[in-house]
Amino acid sequence: MTEALFDPQMLEALVCPQTQGPLRYDAEAQELISKAAHLAYPVRDGIPVMLIDEARRIED
Repeated sequence: MTEALFDPQMLEALVCPQTQGPLRYDAEAQELISKAAHLAYPVRDGIPVMLIDEARRIED
């Protein structure tokens, strides 16, 4: 089974659902990081899960 990779070009179209701000892709953690909201949205099988309830709270 091969793992699908997230296409970083998708970042141009995605914003944080909470702040409408930019996201940063963390390839190692397979997450999209919203620094303004202090949230990390998971990327599962190459698909970003842009639900606030699914996001992980992060510290600075």
